[in-house]
Amino acid sequence: MLKEVLAICFWAICPLLLSAYEAPEDKEDIFASRACPAFLVFDTAAFIADMTIELPCHCKPEETHSVVWYYQKQIGSMNTKVLTDFKGTKLVESSKVGRGSDLNSRFSIRLFSLLIFMVQKADSGHYICGTASGEFFYGYDLDVQEVHQVLFPLNVKQRTQVQEVKPDRIKTEMFQVFTSYWSWSKCDRCDIQGEQTRVGLCYVKSIYLHVRYQHESDAAASCGSSAVPQQFGLSGSSYGAELEVRNCHTICPPKPTTSPERRALLKFLEYVDRASSGVTIQFHNHPTDSDLVLTCPGAKPQYAVAWDKGSAPLYRSHYMEGLNKTSRIFIDTGHHLHFRPVQLEDKGSYFCWLQGELAAEIRLGVYLRLGRLRQISDPESVYALQVILACYIGIAAMFLFTVLVRFIWQISKEDTFAAINRT
Repeated sequence: MLKEVLAICFWAICPLLLSAYEAPEDKEDIFASRACPAFLVFDTAAFIADMTIELPCHCKPEETHSVVWYYQKQIGSMNTKVLTDFKGTKLVESSKVGRGSDLNSRFSIRLFSLLIFMVQKADSGHYICGTASGEFFYGYDLDVQEVHQVLFPLNVKQRTQVQEVKPDRIKTEMFQVFTSYWSWSKCDRCDIQGEQTRVGLCYVKSIYLHVRYQHESDAAASCGSSAVPQQFGLSGSSYGAELEVRNCHTICPPKPTTSPERRALLKFLEYVDRASSGVTIQFHNHPTDSDLVLTCPGAKPQYAVAWDKGSAPLYRSHYMEGLNKTSRIFIDTGHHLHFRPVQLEDKGSYFCWLQGELAAEIRLGVYLRLGRLRQISDPESVYALQVILACYIGIAAMFLFTVLVRFIWQISKEDTFAAINRT
């Protein structure tokens, strides 16, 4: 009898369980609701260097299950790069992504969107979402601008110097150059002194912009965009982006309370409740005398990011790239923490703040790399090659000198014998 009751309950509940895993029929398909343009146009997008950016593929046919991205510096160029990650099987480790690395090692395709890690000025150009068979759906005109000035408003002397170095706005009958600022970011820390950042990008306002490029404003585009005519003479100019930093202070939101019994039990078990704290813990080991880049998980270009080593904040006013030419540890304009190179004293816990809240803890372990394989570009390898080359040149010079002396002695000996024979 009990078995029959259990069987009846199972068959009654089973349809409910199965229906919980069915995809909702009323869920909107964003690709079905947005048709691809008949004529390929390009959305203009401008960012500063060292940021990790995302270029979404806003439209594609429903039957297309994977996309390929194409890159061209100039439209119509024969030099085209095909960016594919083999249907999501390619993994990119952010700690190994460097500025000098090729674009092929700094991108990933996730949910049809193209992610470029630590984008550089050389990555500017046209990016087209399509298929391997040559169909094109959506395009971007990417303009990556390098930060020429980092401005701390509280430092009056530095602000005066920046204003003296900064070129005046250009305004002619055909175009006008100006700086377009993003909104101030959130305070990157709470309950302690934090910092806010604001990005200013170089833009051009003109009625002569190319109509194939879509802009936020019909009469403005970024200075490095292909929509700007080359006759304006702005390509390769000294105009670039700016970054402003100012201090701020905000209060942390209240955290969920834990009952005393739970806290006592967790303390007794020596268990760290990561779920309640909301902090992701990552472990990373790295060898000494090599470069390292730490990235805050989940960071986006518009987000406020901050770094702490233990309880010591790493403020941009002291660790911003370019402030100290000899600084080994610095923060770039894309909110990455650089070590050039890593040393034993760098081991420890590094905390990452995201949008004013503590987001992640990276426990960095540093070890000595014994018997590592030398690269040809290492300073020690270059010095050894120089010594070997100098020794080889010295030995070759001695050999040639010996041959020359012997040749001269042989000629003089034959002349002496000839003179004796004549007498």
